[in-house]
Amino acid sequence: MLTNDPVWSYEARRQDMPHTKVSQGVVDLLVIGGGFCGLTGALHAARQGLGVRLVDAGRIGDGASGLNGGQVIPGLKYDPDWLLRHFDENRGAAVVDFVSRTADAVFDLIDREKLDVPRSRSGWIQACHTEKALAAATARYKQWRGYSDQVEMLDAKGIQSAIGADNYLGGFHDRRAGVINPLALTLELARLARENGVDIQENSRCVSLLRRDGAWIARLADGSEVRAGKVLLAANAYSDGLIPGLAATLVPLHSLQIATAPIADEDLRPILPAGQAVSDSRRILVYYRRAAGNRLILGGRGPMRLSRRPQDWAHLERALVRLFPSLRGVAIERRWFGRVAVTLDHLPHVNEPEPGLVTIVGCQGRGVGLMTASGPRLVDYLLSGDPDRLPLPLTPIAPIPFHRFRQIGVGAMIAWYRMLDALEQ
Repeated sequence: MLTNDPVWSYEARRQDMPHTKVSQGVVDLLVIGGGFCGLTGALHAARQGLGVRLVDAGRIGDGASGLNGGQVIPGLKYDPDWLLRHFDENRGAAVVDFVSRTADAVFDLIDREKLDVPRSRSGWIQACHTEKALAAATARYKQWRGYSDQVEMLDAKGIQSAIGADNYLGGFHDRRAGVINPLALTLELARLARENGVDIQENSRCVSLLRRDGAWIARLADGSEVRAGKVLLAANAYSDGLIPGLAATLVPLHSLQIATAPIADEDLRPILPAGQAVSDSRRILVYYRRAAGNRLILGGRGPMRLSRRPQDWAHLERALVRLFPSLRGVAIERRWFGRVAVTLDHLPHVNEPEPGLVTIVGCQGRGVGLMTASGPRLVDYLLSGDPDRLPLPLTPIAPIPFHRFRQIGVGAMIAWYRMLDALEQ
């Protein structure tokens, strides 16, 4: 169970990561981005004897992997039947099998490597607030029960007992899922990667990447260069102009979170007593879970601009009281946000802009499991060229038309959806 420190306390566990030059800047694999995908990919490569350098534009843990909601949810936004129709029969079956096991990848890794990561594998509840949402969740359950006996439907009484809120008609419970301390996992993966020979270089933005004489040449912001045989670009929502057109395939969003001060035992006891993670079915959903020290963490979408004022988190504080009226007056101890990115088709995209360079973007709310499981698979593909090793089939880089105006449209859509959600309360 989550009995250790709250998410942010792991900031105190940071250590300066020593940087040792690898063979005068020549490596077998360069990893750009120090989140779950980059770290697991780098670790996997190093254990196969490759010389690996990982560079990150900031500090390890300051991106989405360290700042996310800590919910480890298998699957994708789409359910098995859709995936089988969308991909060819064999590849669709492989995709379903892969995404069904992404939560296993996280918890098995923590246990196998004895990582110091607070976690709880009590499941994830998709809580439904309308009959339409409940029908969709029931269809999801019927499909996934053909692949796992760890899924069930909750009726109104069952979900009220599981969550401690009477706002829902029922829900889908996936016991394969769970919660982790995301910053703890990020920092532990970095420690493990370093111990296995990965050269991690923080605060080292890669400003250009080009192929020359059969190798990749990466120039860093300090003017130094790294020459690599293969490159794994694992920046996701923080992708910029390094790969032409890649950032324009994504819609950047901000995910905001709040954490309460410690809650009295008698007030917390009926709330998520078994410790599941929850996401609701609203158009602009909120998600929440218990955290260490008798706290609750609740998150949801925020403004398109950077959030600076406490008022930017006010809609989450209102949601907290709407769900759990007994918590009215509980202090908010921490507010933070991170950048996420979604694709227009709501699928993760695996791209290979050129041979020897691969990237994955667009987690759609499944990033902890998806990215942890994808890193080693992408490295295997880089080394073997076998497309069956990929987590999902390759897709071309296709920038969104009028991408520069997309944020304006998304901001308006969020406001509209939030109003519709309010009318349904």
